[in-house]
Amino acid sequence: MNSKHEQSSDTTQVFQADLDNPEHAQALLGLIDYFAGDPMSGGMNLPIEVRDALIPGLKAHPTTLVFLARSGQDYIGTAVCFSGYSTFYAKPLINIHDLMVLDGYRGKGIGTGLMSAVEDKARQLGCCKVTLEVRDDNESAQGLYAREGFSCAKGDDLTVKYLYLEKLLT
Repeated sequence: MNSKHEQSSDTTQVFQADLDNPEHAQALLGLIDYFAGDPMSGGMNLPIEVRDALIPGLKAHPTTLVFLARSGQDYIGTAVCFSGYSTFYAKPLINIHDLMVLDGYRGKGIGTGLMSAVEDKARQLGCCKVTLEVRDDNESAQGLYAREGFSCAKGDDLTVKYLYLEKLLT
């Protein structure tokens, strides 16, 4: 391991990406395009204008954190995260916006490695928590998140379910 946030097993490495590195940027673009094309993500690859704007937009966003998983020379997964702030804890947090592993590598600990790298970074930054959203029909991802200690937010000793809502601005 070369840094606190790099994890590796036999031939798999998980590390924080440098989007100024053309190889990392291209790998992320390919992984996110693949993820967008998955039926669980809508089943449509990224439009060309989104592909062209994605890396510059992520680089310009001040809280972007990206982790990549690589097996040999192949990039096989990513976690795209953004730092936020919890007003209830008065501390920073990290939100995992996208977490994906290529089909042929799922169930082999790659998602766990990505999540561990995010958690390590959150601890280093003094974050109070790591957050994410998941589709209610994505049982595989929910299983991973439960194994990693994620649960519905709790309030007044009751489990509270939150909805992830959006309003598209066109």
